[in-house]
Amino acid sequence: MHSFLAAVGYSNINNRQEEETLIREAVANAQQKNIFADDKKRFAELSFEVAEDIGIVVCGEYDAKEQFHVEHYFPYIKGQNITTEEEIFISKRVDTDAYTGMCDDYRLGVSMIFYLQNAVDYMKTKFFQQDAPFHHPISLSGLATSGKILLPVKKDRKTEMIRNEDLTHRSELISEAKRGNQEAIENLTLDDIDLYSIVKKRVQKEDIYSIVDTSFIPYGSESDNYTVLGIIIYVRNAVNSQTGEELCIMGLDCNQMEFEVCINKRDLLGEPLPGRRFRGIVWMQGNVDFGA
Repeated sequence: MHSFLAAVGYSNINNRQEEETLIREAVANAQQKNIFADDKKRFAELSFEVAEDIGIVVCGEYDAKEQFHVEHYFPYIKGQNITTEEEIFISKRVDTDAYTGMCDDYRLGVSMIFYLQNAVDYMKTKFFQQDAPFHHPISLSGLATSGKILLPVKKDRKTEMIRNEDLTHRSELISEAKRGNQEAIENLTLDDIDLYSIVKKRVQKEDIYSIVDTSFIPYGSESDNYTVLGIIIYVRNAVNSQTGEELCIMGLDCNQMEFEVCINKRDLLGEPLPGRRFRGIVWMQGNVDFGA
């Protein structure tokens, strides 16, 4: 079973038989079909929506008799806004016709890997199967199976302005360092040493979450899973039309990047409100606008 089914309201799926029933229902009642056809196959994504921009996608192939054969499926939430427009690399997974994207957004300081939601759109482009980067807008989103709400860090307007300026300056340094600028590399090294010294002193008397405002850290062996600590910008609620389970969708600001995270309300500890923070393990997904 998919480990993030509960995030879109299917926490009642407990065995393989119930999962297969859900997949059959999704295939039979799919609201949207996206098909890629060539000389070898007809690959399709069947989208079954259970709430606004939330549901599951079943992927597979149509045979010569128009019978659909399921290959894999995944739960999803579509991002509402463009998160980044940095350079993208897309690579195929080994076991299925699923794809992951990678982009270097300097605001995060790490290479971010995400699950590509619209693989068929990618197959239809000139970039398909080309080992080269390209630029297109990405709308990121995420699913979480557990999470906690934390209180915000107290700060004034001046502190917030300084923080934003520091993040912008660091992004510029990282960009220059990637181009081989030795001075930028040295400045980043010195900044990291200073930051480590400051945090080491403060952590002796303060809680780490009063020092670290937001963070985005790779989690476990799954390349597209991250431990996210983000500031809640807005909150909206939804209900899975099949199960009646309540979902919480939060718009997060994490290192100046904005994206939505969906979680089952029963798996969320605390009351989500704008200004507070969300911490949880998130499966990152991305929808790339190949037409832009």
